[in-house]
Amino acid sequence: MGYAVRDYVAGDEPSWLRCRVVSSLGTAFHDDVVAAKPAVSGAELVAVDGDVVVGILDLAVDGGLATIETIAVHPDHQHRGIGGALLSRARARATALGATTLDAWTRDNPLTLRWYRAMGFAESDHQPHVIAERRASPDESPRAAVARPGPRSAKAFRRADRADEARLRRESARAPGCRRFAMALRGELAGRGDDVDHRAVAQDGHRQR
Repeated sequence: MGYAVRDYVAGDEPSWLRCRVVSSLGTAFHDDVVAAKPAVSGAELVAVDGDVVVGILDLAVDGGLATIETIAVHPDHQHRGIGGALLSRARARATALGATTLDAWTRDNPLTLRWYRAMGFAESDHQPHVIAERRASPDESPRAAVARPGPRSAKAFRRADRADEARLRRESARAPGCRRFAMALRGELAGRGDDVDHRAVAQDGHRQR
């Protein structure tokens, strides 16, 4: 079956949540679960196959900056160009809302990083993150966060300086880098990536898995 890209409506929420959760499995965002769809200020887009949400993209716009808050494609529907179709619609919407830059923050994943670059984004910032959990090692959380009297941390999330990244990766089982990708929506570099064959990029990424 084919799919269509349209604006999100309230009745999409259950399917939207399932798409977001399932698409996150096997990625660095596997524990980033929400129980209700967050509201955003810019655009809420979905790709649907019949009545089922198979792809999502939420866009927040603040002045000249548009940020992709969520982008995901259900694993059963990946490598069909759905992410590229959502991105194309989001770029048009961001430009119409007055944004001059489109960006997104994503954690380290070779296929994801490759997709952003293929779509015309350039990496413009990098922050190492530490996600420490007792299930990885009984003492990982205390090592990652300063121990304090009273309750012990079961899980910690810290932003750190890039200079500390190598040490943090040695000390923690999960220390993914958080990278910012951005693209110009207007000016000389605007439109870069428009001529990309989204389906070919997706299929090539699939072969590398």
